Amino acid sequence: MKTLFVMRHAKSSWTEPGLKDFARPLAQRGIDDIPTMATRFKDRGCALDAIVGSPAVRTATTAALFASAIGLSADRVSINAELYFAGAPMLLRAASLFDDTCAAVMLVGHNPAVTDFVNDLVGLNSGIAIDTVPTSGLLQFELGIESWAHIALGDARLIEFDYPKKESK
Repeated sequence: MKTLFVMRHAKSSWTEPGLKDFARPLAQRGIDDIPTMATRFKDRGCALDAIVGSPAVRTATTAALFASAIGLSADRVSINAELYFAGAPMLLRAASLFDDTCAAVMLVGHNPAVTDFVNDLVGLNSGIAIDTVPTSGLLQFELGIESWAHIALGDARLIEFDYPKKESK
């Protein structure tokens, strides 16, 4: 059994209109949302073995700050350059590359790929349809696999979908 977490990067800043998309940093709201999401993550008893994110500044920063907030060592966070322009198939490929010693992992990426990917993970017949994953949105999936190489679309079970503005239960 494996657990995959998928997170959309935190809210990015648009204060410098001429800045290239790749270089956009996080807005203060994004920086503030990460500890909130990390606390909820830990309160649910969740833990991670590794995080892989896009190299864009806002995404790499989200991954690094989230890892720090949950106590995950910085050497367990890596960048996959292919995730910057990734669609759902590339996110699936990135998940399939995790080391099998990792039971719980996270991908940090961009929309619309993140929303497409999480919907594809659960499949059309699941009755679950997510319109959009908001910034700092975090989804947890359970996968009935022993090897990350066996991850397949349509085979995941959505456990949790959390985001900063979600009302607590």
